[in-house]
Amino acid sequence: MARRDYETDDITIHWDSERCVHSAICTSSLSGVFDTQRRPWVDPAAASIDDLIAVVERCPSGALTYTRADGVAEKADTTTTIVPWPNGPLWVRGHVEVRDRHGNLFRAGPRVTLCRCGHSQNQPFCDMSHRSAGFRDYPQAISGERAAAEDPSDIG
Repeated sequence: MARRDYETDDITIHWDSERCVHSAICTSSLSGVFDTQRRPWVDPAAASIDDLIAVVERCPSGALTYTRADGVAEKADTTTTIVPWPNGPLWVRGHVEVRDRHGNLFRAGPRVTLCRCGHSQNQPFCDMSHRSAGFRDYPQAISGERAAAEDPSDIG
């Protein structure tokens, strides 16, 4: 794992490059804190703790996380949700554990983006390969065929 920490006396922002999907939520929300043209690219002293936390908790992949010096931790959503993002990954929120086929814990956290296109070089996580692969999908919860099915043979 390629994790880097950026800290003040009150908070440490953690960034895991292996999970980052370049959504740019951080840079567009707090450009004074998150600036990819600067080194280090994260300056947590440039915003309030509340503003930092609000942006970090919006990071879809969980590449950005935080540790507060006062011990208050990020709370995972009580309900785990999976949202198929149009033309992109599955956005998973809640208490998420990703395990390997043997049941060993691979990654845990409150947010993760999982590959849907099959092209990611960072499986099972999204690495934004869907863009160059031209992946297109407009997810629907229930198709008409499935809703009308009376038994499995009715589903094509």
